[in-house]
Amino acid sequence: MLTTHDIRRRIRSISGTAQITRAMQMVAASKMRKAQQAAIESRPFAHLLYRMQRLATTRAGSYHDPLLEVREVRRRAVIVIGADKGLCGALHSNLFRVVAQYDPQSTLFLTAGRRAAQFVARSGRQLAAEFSYGDPPRFPEARAMAAGARELFLNGEVDQVQVVATRFVNTLTQQAVALEFLPIGEITGLPTVGVPAEEAAGGEHAEMLFEPNAAGLLGYLLSRYLNIFVYLVMLNARASEHSARMVSMKNATDNAEDLIKELTLEYNKLRQGNITKELLDIAGGQAEST
Repeated sequence: MLTTHDIRRRIRSISGTAQITRAMQMVAASKMRKAQQAAIESRPFAHLLYRMQRLATTRAGSYHDPLLEVREVRRRAVIVIGADKGLCGALHSNLFRVVAQYDPQSTLFLTAGRRAAQFVARSGRQLAAEFSYGDPPRFPEARAMAAGARELFLNGEVDQVQVVATRFVNTLTQQAVALEFLPIGEITGLPTVGVPAEEAAGGEHAEMLFEPNAAGLLGYLLSRYLNIFVYLVMLNARASEHSARMVSMKNATDNAEDLIKELTLEYNKLRQGNITKELLDIAGGQAEST
């Protein structure tokens, strides 16, 4: 049975933990607002960029860019975008559950974030490249990731490239998704959600002229589209990470406070019981003396 001393010690320990989780919650909330704003504000640009890409590729005539080439998938590469730190609730477990669905024998992995690299190495999968990205993410970091995947595809080392990351929905909801990256096609999911099919295709009677030519324009557009695509995925990943950490730390703080209340109530009951027992002992001693 716990004594009052044991309960006081547990209350002090849990109070210290609650202070830490509350501080982490406040830090995550501050970063979360900026990350969420960046992810939400990028969506209109992502929609417009996707529409431009679809218009150009569907009106290119006989020109066919190597990045659009569809092959039989014998070997694929997967870009896994995770976080550097934990304490994010189920964020990483949901993400790695999607990664685990890929055949480790025929899949190369490119990772961003220490947690993603650790999972790939720990599970014995083939790590082709490891990248890092800051907080907030920077475009050169996305460009390096996209270039690495593009090189694998163009050299014929892989026949398909996908991106596994977390899509930010709102503060309470983050979804682990697998997105098509190469060959470039009707990419759905993170950056193109909400774009009507007829808007993306540009309509049956749309006319498009390429200056100086389709090869020059598409060669420039598609590579930059892939760079920006990865950057938008990284923005969503950071917003999801900070949101999940803020919610997780808030839940931990609330649980600690509830536990402190329960222990305080138990402490008061035990203390009151001890006082009552002492009073009964005193009263009993007085009765015996008389």
